Amino acid sequence: MDQHGPASEQDFLALVDRHFPEAHAHALLPRGDDCAVLACPPTLALSTDLFLEDIHFRRSYFGPADIGWKALAVNISDIAGMGAQPLGFSLGLMIPPGPQPAPGFWDELLGGMAALAREHGLALSGGDLSRAPILGLCITIWGRPGPSGRLLTRGACRPGDTLLACGELGLVRAGLQALEAGGPAAAWPAAAAAHLRPRPQVAAGLALAAIPGVRAAMDLSDGLARDLPRLLGANQGPAPGAALTLDPGSLHPETLAWCAQTGQDPAEFACLGGEDYALLAACDPKAAPRALAAIPGARAIGTVTAAPGVTLNGRPAPARGFDHFDTP
Repeated sequence: MDQHGPASEQDFLALVDRHFPEAHAHALLPRGDDCAVLACPPTLALSTDLFLEDIHFRRSYFGPADIGWKALAVNISDIAGMGAQPLGFSLGLMIPPGPQPAPGFWDELLGGMAALAREHGLALSGGDLSRAPILGLCITIWGRPGPSGRLLTRGACRPGDTLLACGELGLVRAGLQALEAGGPAAAWPAAAAAHLRPRPQVAAGLALAAIPGVRAAMDLSDGLARDLPRLLGANQGPAPGAALTLDPGSLHPETLAWCAQTGQDPAEFACLGGEDYALLAACDPKAAPRALAAIPGARAIGTVTAAPGVTLNGRPAPARGFDHFDTP
């Protein structure tokens, strides 16, 4: 690499070691051997996500620390969606050929990732790095059941269940659209921050798992329109439907302001969402008050119905959401 980046693979590994402790209570062997040796609980929740330039992020408005933070955050959110406690992760780095981005780029990227890892007490077990056509990160993360001992899954909803959202709906979409339009992040501070540095809802997931009446949960990474049918079990065969009630007054002021500026319906906008990294859950209606009281910012957004299909405020809900393989 040139003077803007580590000169060798060993230099890169030394940079990783500066940001992530080699020893961790979850690791029985310090990082650096052929394999990680971990103190694993009997049950693990495990997930993998790619984070690729010009697909998941753009360097035109993502700073290097934002890239590192979000690459890890989207993985932690999957663990949160199961109601689990994250434990550790491995990191694969894809480094494009040619001049490196800028002085300090990799140091800042790893620093952003390490800051979020410290917040959640995560061990970096190891990983790999390689030349590649594009800049990218691949993270595999794992966690364990929380104090309740159970993991929340999809497809266990029943007609009459209350649907809950933990976290903002639509705010990330507003940030993405504003940044893609070339607007300054300072004009949309909350929306831009939600897109660049999402906050995984780990505490909310653990709280949901501790409430017996909560039957199902998942993280919202592709938008409510796309993810709700998954929660209902549509990929498993015949599934119930849902009647959503999204009050625009419950949405973030920046979401409402962006919709007003661009002429979009706020409820439909929030339903389409995408990368919300909120949690979606279904629970026995008798358990809903406890869940709403236990989780700051949680709110009821609808009801599971016996009839199939999803409605939004009494009309058919938008059915698109985000899909990597959709054609425009």
